Amino acid sequence: MTRPTRQRDHDRQRVGDEDAEEDEIDVEAIEDVDELDPEDFDPEDLTRTADGELIHEETGMIIEDEQIDPGPEWRAFNHSERQEKSRVGAPTTKTMHDKGLTTTIDWKDKDAYGRSISSKKRSQMHRLRKWQERIRTKDAGERNLQFALSEIDRMASALGVPRSVREVASVIYRRALNEDLIRGRSIEGVSTAALYAACRQEGIPRSLDEVADVSRVPQKEIGRTYRYISQELGLELKPVDPKQFVPRFASALQLSEEVQSKATEIIDVSAEQGLLSGKSPTGFAAAAIYAASLLCNEKKTQREVADVAQVTEVTIRNRYQEQIEAMGFR
Repeated sequence: MTRPTRQRDHDRQRVGDEDAEEDEIDVEAIEDVDELDPEDFDPEDLTRTADGELIHEETGMIIEDEQIDPGPEWRAFNHSERQEKSRVGAPTTKTMHDKGLTTTIDWKDKDAYGRSISSKKRSQMHRLRKWQERIRTKDAGERNLQFALSEIDRMASALGVPRSVREVASVIYRRALNEDLIRGRSIEGVSTAALYAACRQEGIPRSLDEVADVSRVPQKEIGRTYRYISQELGLELKPVDPKQFVPRFASALQLSEEVQSKATEIIDVSAEQGLLSGKSPTGFAAAAIYAASLLCNEKKTQREVADVAQVTEVTIRNRYQEQIEAMGFR
């Protein structure tokens, strides 16, 4: 019994000695690391962690820490996302004559803390604001461009179209300006025609009558100018699909989804038989909605539909007769 006990004591002493030796080695390793010069390390042995720390893999020594990350706050997984998210300052826009690269002076006569400024400062800010507006345009050409783009923005707001349409309309107007297509035509006419072309290009259903209502030029001039610039600039614009007007007209008339679906079906069947050729898309859509409302027992009068679509009752009656015959109800 005595010998095994002595053996266990001997083993414990041996294990304790080994642990002590390991502790001594660790202390010596730490002392050696403290004496190392980071400039002597091989760059291939250094690793940059996700936190921005630079460490030496063999010794675990931290060379650099608390680094400021100069990268963006967003992540990108391919080149297209990286190009799309990359930015420096505010994005440029074609809807302003200087593409947004300008400074502005706030119209509020307040200081940085929101307190009212003195009358002397107000007078000074008024003069600065006036000269700021003057120096934003260097010549008559830029002033005309500024006026045209402001007109596009005004009409686009009145029509309720998205910002993408305003950008496209501004690009079309700039192209017309570079091609010298403005000469001999009114600025309002060309800007309105550019907005109408942008609506068609972006698939936003706005009729020529609706655009003319928010413009300051007659509808005939808008149509003439639109045909001219679309031909000269080579704008490949497809014919307007009457189905694009159905959701908006049906919503204004408070009709159900069933009526919209039936009106779309009527337009498809009528178009297959060639009835759409040469017809106004708004009148065609209005007649289809009128016919669908009758078929779905949600009757609307021709007057109500005509007011929403901005067409005449005669147009709705004529298109309605053609569509009913095409559907085989007569």
